[in-house]
Amino acid sequence: MNQAVPASPLTARRSGALTGRVRVPGDKSISLRSLILGALAVGETRITGMLEGEDAISTANAMKALGAFVERTGERAWRVRGVGVGGFAEPSAALDFGNSGTGCRLAMGAVAGCPIKVTFDGDASLRTRPMRRILDPLEKMGARTLEIREGGRLPVVMQGARDPMPIEYEAPVPSAQLKSAVLLAGLAAPGATTVIEKEATRDHTEKMLRHFGASLRVTHIGEHGRRITLEGQPELEAAPVVVPADPSSAAFPLVAALIVPGSEVVLEGVMLNPLRTGLYTTLREMGASIKMVEQRNEGGEDVADLRIRAGALKGVDVPAERAPIMIDEYPILAIAASFAEGVTRMRGLKELRVKESDRLEGTAAMLRANGVEVEIEGDDLIVNGKGRAAGGGVVATHMDHRIAMSALVMGLGSERDVSVDDAAFIATSFPGFIELMRGLGGDFS
Repeated sequence: MNQAVPASPLTARRSGALTGRVRVPGDKSISLRSLILGALAVGETRITGMLEGEDAISTANAMKALGAFVERTGERAWRVRGVGVGGFAEPSAALDFGNSGTGCRLAMGAVAGCPIKVTFDGDASLRTRPMRRILDPLEKMGARTLEIREGGRLPVVMQGARDPMPIEYEAPVPSAQLKSAVLLAGLAAPGATTVIEKEATRDHTEKMLRHFGASLRVTHIGEHGRRITLEGQPELEAAPVVVPADPSSAAFPLVAALIVPGSEVVLEGVMLNPLRTGLYTTLREMGASIKMVEQRNEGGEDVADLRIRAGALKGVDVPAERAPIMIDEYPILAIAASFAEGVTRMRGLKELRVKESDRLEGTAAMLRANGVEVEIEGDDLIVNGKGRAAGGGVVATHMDHRIAMSALVMGLGSERDVSVDDAAFIATSFPGFIELMRGLGGDFS
């Protein structure tokens, strides 16, 4: 566990026009949830379009260790035979989630309702990320934290609840992982478990719980809030899952096509869940040419093909209330802002400080290393775009896959090469990223 992965430096060079039609990997959020809910259901769940990155593989291995049958049946095709709500078995060894904060935190929720002792661990990056905010509500539901590192870090040893209790919990921060962990724990509790969020976060867990047969009510509170109530102790039934293309992964070739002159790229079957499309809204405000064609529904989610054409961008003010629906996309938005004319201010990015790295500082450092004027004021990121980026920098990725991909996209459009110290962690969320970008015309070495 936690073996060092050899660093894999990579350089991106200014490219000619990017052209082509591609499909990015399956959505990570839905892939991980389908594995976990499939493991909690009765019967066999078949998953197609699965993301086969390291995050999904580590989550699949964790579900196996907890007693579910999980098997890859073909390219991006998997099947899961579940053990039923509360049916997880105590694993013989620690669950290693690698770099997957989502997989780890959701699994904590699923385990919290089972009377078993489980050790959660991950790689060096995941061991730096806080887990206390997830554990606090789970302890209110009856789980106990037996061991935890200073600062609320992994490895964590949890004793699941023998008699889990439903709670009403107001999330202190907008976090889909926190909300999902409480709802997954609530499956094993009698009565109603309620989560109140002041700012709506991605709702894949709610949709998938219904897809697997759970009873769940959602009511709106104020302008942006929601109250989610789950009826506990359902018998989840296996259900097929079609995983759409990941909008967070699509963001990288999308922005590359916007900033490399003459580019025209089509991205197939990208999810259009309104709680995941904040980046597209922002880029359109900046003047981006993004057309959604052949809109349709796949696996309960709206999807479309995106046609992107390069063009001039302008700086905009991105409101703080948009952060929960585009939290993973700020590093690549910062790249677009670098190539825009004028100031782009991205407000309310506190949550970026507790991602795979401190993404707020990491994003600013990435831009500074490549000659972009950038400031951090409180939790706001301010980029002074000049319509171009000089490049020429070496970016420290801090084991963060999104920083690595963002920097490499910058290099495709900047005046000089952009290098990253380590591209190995890109595979956690976007296996085949380099090959896909090369297929569109990107120059990497």
